[in-house]
Amino acid sequence: MATHEQVRQLAERYADDTTAILAKLVQTRSFGGEEGAVLAEIESMCRGYGFDEVRYDGLGNLICRIGEGSKSIAFDAHVDTVLVGDPSQWTRDPFSGVVEDGWLHGRGSSDQKGGAACMITAGRILKELGYTGPYAIYFTFTVFEEDCDGMCWRYIIEEENLKPTFAVSTEPTSCRLYRGQRGRMEMEVHFKGVSCHGSAPERGVNASYKAARTILALEELNAGLPPDDDGFLGKGTVVVSQVKAHGPSQCAVPDLAELYLDRRLTWGETKEFAVQQVMELGKGEIERVEVPYYTNTSWKGTTYGQELYFPTWKIPADHPLVQSGVAAYNGLYGKDPVVDKWTFSTNGVSICGMHQVPLIGFGPGDEDQAHAPNEKLRVADLPIASAFYAALPYALPE
Repeated sequence: MATHEQVRQLAERYADDTTAILAKLVQTRSFGGEEGAVLAEIESMCRGYGFDEVRYDGLGNLICRIGEGSKSIAFDAHVDTVLVGDPSQWTRDPFSGVVEDGWLHGRGSSDQKGGAACMITAGRILKELGYTGPYAIYFTFTVFEEDCDGMCWRYIIEEENLKPTFAVSTEPTSCRLYRGQRGRMEMEVHFKGVSCHGSAPERGVNASYKAARTILALEELNAGLPPDDDGFLGKGTVVVSQVKAHGPSQCAVPDLAELYLDRRLTWGETKEFAVQQVMELGKGEIERVEVPYYTNTSWKGTTYGQELYFPTWKIPADHPLVQSGVAAYNGLYGKDPVVDKWTFSTNGVSICGMHQVPLIGFGPGDEDQAHAPNEKLRVADLPIASAFYAALPYALPE
């Protein structure tokens, strides 16, 4: 059995290689639906390091494996990124992958190609150490997370019938160990009015005013939402992200209006609860509330979709997976990791939220870099995460 010292030394020996891998991944653009090129780079690296299995599933996720155990653990990294946004806000080429003053710069560096690079190095370490433990170790490089978090894993579990015993998300955690996150959902709120000429608005019913009153009620709702019982995940939130009104002309009272909501869900808040909450605060002015359905075609040509509801998840601090993570980190670095949770959403909404696979998070990079201009990742995080991923399978319960 490998020692923590062996794992840490190999992670540090390969630190420059991990940085070079991340630079290559950042330099390879991979917006949602366009992940094929970066996956081809990862495929080549995993084959070169002798992974036992390297294959694509029907959606276009890259699934790699080391080991033959009867149990399994999956390390997951999504390889799609959000768009660049306003180029004038970037001080460097968003796809440079340049390293300066201990930081690697570029879109996707923290969110979350850093995790992918460390997974590749962890696999390299496990192969070099001749891992033969009781767990098959899967490394999944997944698609479409930014558009529809967790949908890739719905495909893996429901269509590919690959449901691991445990899982690790390598989204950025600043090398802390995370054990939960709030869920989220999207809602469309629809209003109906009665149109009339704008010169005599009293003849009609203005749908935009109904929407405006509901917006103010939603602002109050957001302020008053309670936290979860143990205070770990904190309170839910609701944000009005889009407002639309429609009428027969610019000189008419609008007869239709719509709000688009981003609702974050704490522990115990469900889709049905959140929809009913909105309907009740509308005081009869809301016509209907809908949860939209997302569908898209992957780089591999497969069309897939799901409702835009992403369940909350958390696992207890004393769960065997959390304790294994603490033991692996302590064995590597002589101290326990900080145990916390994400603010944003991850593929964990499907892995743990929908399918009840125990999940922890551990990743290089900082959460506040996600989707930001001038995104960057602390290079010193890379060998830490690589070592943790390689050490964890040895710490898991047999």
